[in-house]
Amino acid sequence: MLLSERNDELYRKKPKCWDFFRSLGSPKYVVAPMVDQSELAWRMLSRKYGAQLCYTPMLHAGLFATQEEYRKKKFTTCSEDRPLIVQFCANDPQTLLKSARLVEDKVDAVDINLGCPKSIARKGRYGSFLMEDWNLIASLVSLLSQQLRIPVTCKIRIFPDVEKTVCYAKMLEDSGCQLLTIHGRLREQQGQNAGFADWNQIKAVRKALSIPIFANGNILYLEDVHRCLQWTGVQGVMVAESNLYNPAIFTGIHFPITKMAEEYLELCENYSTHPSMIRSHLFKLWRKPLKIHSFMCEELGRANCLENFRCLLNSFNLIYKEEQSESLDLAGLHFSSEVIYLENAVLSRTKVISMWLCQPLVRLSANESYTCLPESQQIFRRKVLELRRQKKLAKRLKAKVCENYELYVPQTNAGLEVVSIATLNPFYLSPCNKEERATCAAALLPAE
Repeated sequence: MLLSERNDELYRKKPKCWDFFRSLGSPKYVVAPMVDQSELAWRMLSRKYGAQLCYTPMLHAGLFATQEEYRKKKFTTCSEDRPLIVQFCANDPQTLLKSARLVEDKVDAVDINLGCPKSIARKGRYGSFLMEDWNLIASLVSLLSQQLRIPVTCKIRIFPDVEKTVCYAKMLEDSGCQLLTIHGRLREQQGQNAGFADWNQIKAVRKALSIPIFANGNILYLEDVHRCLQWTGVQGVMVAESNLYNPAIFTGIHFPITKMAEEYLELCENYSTHPSMIRSHLFKLWRKPLKIHSFMCEELGRANCLENFRCLLNSFNLIYKEEQSESLDLAGLHFSSEVIYLENAVLSRTKVISMWLCQPLVRLSANESYTCLPESQQIFRRKVLELRRQKKLAKRLKAKVCENYELYVPQTNAGLEVVSIATLNPFYLSPCNKEERATCAAALLPAE
């Protein structure tokens, strides 16, 4: 049989487009590919709490194709870990094909990462830094589509111009992409400057294409998933960072962080997990209490085995029990949230949740703090920012800040001068002359 005939037969036999989507179980709740974070143990925890489809961490095709040790460390799965899509980053079609063939009998599809915006992707020329080279991208997709026994999918970011984004997505569909995930942010939007994802661009692509579409971006809670599905008309919603802070996000429940950590560590015993991955997950789950109990943060940074992590969990359980009222059971509580309506998205941003419960990380710039939050939240955030400013000034002047926001005069330091700015949090300045006190007081006044 000629190679071209073999390729045609493979293409006819493998599920395509909507048949492929249905073979996955028509998933709506999807866990994103996350470098060193969506490993087997975490995927199994996410599946337990509602995830219907999971992706592996992003794998480097060049290393995967040539290094057996890399494959053993980075790619692990089991019979219960389905449906599963493996994701590769690459810029060479043949290398990508070689890597994909090593795992095509262990997964349901191969995804090409065309959205990573990190500096390492720029150096390696992959991810979103291929967005301008449509010929190369088309060759990556078409070769896998023709040569693999399983479908090929893609994950992309958007262009500033919606028409260019739509053309880009159509090119991928024409090249053989059977399912497309769209992260509704630009390549430049990342980290603290991530801003909001543009759901209108995702909606436009969904209307223009005939293949299943997943949306990614602006998801903090389960309510956001449902709003995104309704707003964009996509088939599923992919969640990345918010899943790391609440692996039960698809249930709509904020379980105690100690419960999630305990279940995760049990899975790590069953599925060998590198300590660095465990440590990273626990830093995210325990993010808020670690800010208060800083000694635990140092211990977690030094932990390098399951026994160490379990000891820390036991310590956290003791602290948790001491700090919670015996009459209040926080497990499984639901919280209402206010909704923000923007031009390109509908978001919930204002849940007030105990630090001992799983909750997303909310990144807001200083400007967004005042324009995208209800008035009550704006006032609270201004006070928090002002407290931080006071702390910095107090440290520079060797002064003391009241952490409990109450007036407290140390009995042994009678010489301290007290400065109270209206009803804002008071703090103490070291003895200084009249002019210095006036300068400090002026610096503490809230900006108009």
